[in-house]
Amino acid sequence: MSNCFVMKCGGSTLAALPDVFFEDLKQLQEEGIIPVIVHGGGPAISDTLGKLGIETEFVNGLRKTNEAVLDVVEMVLAGQINKEIVRKIQLSGAKALGLSGVDGHLIQAKPVANSAEVGLVGDVTDVNAQLIQGVVGMGYMPVIAPVGIGADGGQRYNINADTAAGAVASHLGVERMIVVTDVPGILKTVDGEKRVLPSVTVQEIDDMIASGEIYGGMIPKVRAAVQCIQGQVREVVIVDGSVPQVLSKALKEGGIGTRIVR
Repeated sequence: MSNCFVMKCGGSTLAALPDVFFEDLKQLQEEGIIPVIVHGGGPAISDTLGKLGIETEFVNGLRKTNEAVLDVVEMVLAGQINKEIVRKIQLSGAKALGLSGVDGHLIQAKPVANSAEVGLVGDVTDVNAQLIQGVVGMGYMPVIAPVGIGADGGQRYNINADTAAGAVASHLGVERMIVVTDVPGILKTVDGEKRVLPSVTVQEIDDMIASGEIYGGMIPKVRAAVQCIQGQVREVVIVDGSVPQVLSKALKEGGIGTRIVR
């Protein structure tokens, strides 16, 4: 799908983005470049679980998920956050349609290898690309919540948003994906100054994590972007969503954020 690109964004990041970001989305849609948005929502899920008194823990970055946690995951992701994003896009004058991976078997999944430890967390086995193409063909940008459905259609799965985004991009056949965050890219200290790396390989990222050059809250962001490089996806661009026309710049001009290449 040459007229599409996949954009991954955390739910809390999207909620904080300025109106100019959504105007950029609208501009791209009017030019016939349709964003397919896959969003997360970890902090909002944790917040709601806390309010409901449901305990949750993480195993190697994946939320341990039972049916009670899954109910909240689906409620927050497919309900609250998904619709909040759709409303914001529509307020800009663009057209959006919210979906979860359950709708139309959009994201099919199976239990992850360590499901004994993490419970109902899924790995993507298939994506209904035809459904996404149909929505795009009608002139709407799909906004996808990463809840998956088993092959039998009965069991839901909590799916890491980055894993879901990479799988959606791969099944759509797009080569580039944009990860919108609250940082300008991957930073490296050169001569005592922090600078954005314009381009970096997956191997270089591993080396920089090992050496401590990438540290703290940047590690999960970078690892998440690397997770998106699967199948036909050749590069992922990490950008700061608060920069005016950031998506247009990343798609058309380059020279913004950090490109992570295979």
